[in-house]
Amino acid sequence: MNSVDIEALTQKIRIESQFVEKILESTSNIIVGQDKMMNRLLLGLLANGHILLEGLPGLAKTLAIKTLASSVKADFQRIQFTPDLLPADIIGTMIYNPGKNDFSIRKGPIFSNFILADEINRAPAKVQSALLEAMQERQVTIGNETFKMDEPFLVLATQNPIEQEGTYPLPEAQVDRFMLKVKIEYPDMEDEREIVRRNLSGQVHQAVPAIVSPKDIVRARETVNEVYMDEKIEQYILDIVFATRGSDKPALAELKPLVSYGASPRASINLARASKAMAFINQRGFVIPEDVREVCYDVLRHRIGLSYEAEAENITTEDIIRRILNAVDIL
Repeated sequence: MNSVDIEALTQKIRIESQFVEKILESTSNIIVGQDKMMNRLLLGLLANGHILLEGLPGLAKTLAIKTLASSVKADFQRIQFTPDLLPADIIGTMIYNPGKNDFSIRKGPIFSNFILADEINRAPAKVQSALLEAMQERQVTIGNETFKMDEPFLVLATQNPIEQEGTYPLPEAQVDRFMLKVKIEYPDMEDEREIVRRNLSGQVHQAVPAIVSPKDIVRARETVNEVYMDEKIEQYILDIVFATRGSDKPALAELKPLVSYGASPRASINLARASKAMAFINQRGFVIPEDVREVCYDVLRHRIGLSYEAEAENITTEDIIRRILNAVDIL
């Protein structure tokens, strides 16, 4: 792609990405001190990837997802995951009709644009697995019939990292379906001061106006796919992912005993897609290395398995990713 084409594409993206700033500005009236979380929610929406939000209670995870759904004017369903939940409670089931002496299909809450899987690790594996087909294949099978999901379709799951009682950790196959795993931190003191003041004055949970439609999001996703990625950026992404699986480079050799398994090919795909979406959000028609590094932690942190040695030394997946980014250069 020549410079003229890139310039024209950048101009097109500057026009089509204007809604991003409007959404962030609108949601900031509701969500205070969680700019990164809102950025990542938009990133997953534009990159057509599901998101796992991990954070302590009270950090506005659920509120952020509901606010984003309102700004997109999309159908929204919240599913509270509990130990007694059944797969049929999510995808639907066959209902017997005595009058007609036959069965009819009753669709579950998963048939929506935005699915909030609240505290997903509180439901057992058979319920968690009910989401697998919908998340990966964008379809749901009930009985002998298969139904395609309406676009955009986005699963946004939350989980509490500190509670172990009554929880069921997500298996690796399930976690790998999420494009991003975003860790939510506490707001700083000034932001929390604003949160307190808004709550005391009753200025919370206001209605968020619809800024874009689901069709606008689908069209924006097509533009995201057009974002130019140079071969050097592609190689940079592959070098990062392959480094998680072991490398002979002296700077990375010490990581081998710390990693039990590396990132899957899905990581390479998602890192590329997320980097393109980040360029779109930044109103650029091409990907730069900073885009890759910006999303790298969220794409890879749940795809790297730590060895017992790493856990004994209190080494985290973030530490592994940081070392990889410091050692891998773009050619």
